[in-house]
Amino acid sequence: MVRIARFFIGALAALSLVATGNDVLAQGKGKDKDRTEQPAAKGKAGKEKVKHHHHDGKSLLGDKIKQNGRHKFHENGKFSAFADVKGGKIAGVTVQHADRGNVPVKKYKTNRKMAAAPAMSGIRPVSFILAQATGTQYLGQTWIGYSYIDDYGDEVIYWFPYDMILDADTGAIEYIPAD
Repeated sequence: MVRIARFFIGALAALSLVATGNDVLAQGKGKDKDRTEQPAAKGKAGKEKVKHHHHDGKSLLGDKIKQNGRHKFHENGKFSAFADVKGGKIAGVTVQHADRGNVPVKKYKTNRKMAAAPAMSGIRPVSFILAQATGTQYLGQTWIGYSYIDDYGDEVIYWFPYDMILDADTGAIEYIPAD
């Protein structure tokens, strides 16, 4: 009797999976490839998962940090990022859109290095990283990030070391990465 009951329960479970069709199956890889062609509509960026694009602002700015003034250090489609440099430190970052003008910029702060150097690709276990390989990064390093939302609803963030920013704490909110 128990054997028959188990058989019917198993058959019922298999039949229910077949009857529901593709509705319960996970989305396959590459199904959202057309997303890069269509910009996100206004107000939809909050409903979808926002992608974060982290950039090493220090390497993008380079030697321009030694000259006072406004310096263009990165372009992303129709967006251009500018750093205002005063006395060898960054006083602020502004972003302009080619059609719409100035774009709102949010200021973050974190203790984790979010933008890796280009040579460091992939995930490396911490046991394989030598203390000397970390370069100028030391324990307790704080990073300041300036971010904006692009046409596709993705957040682009430029990270700078704390000591490169003129007034690092003012207006900075704690960055909590979405894992």
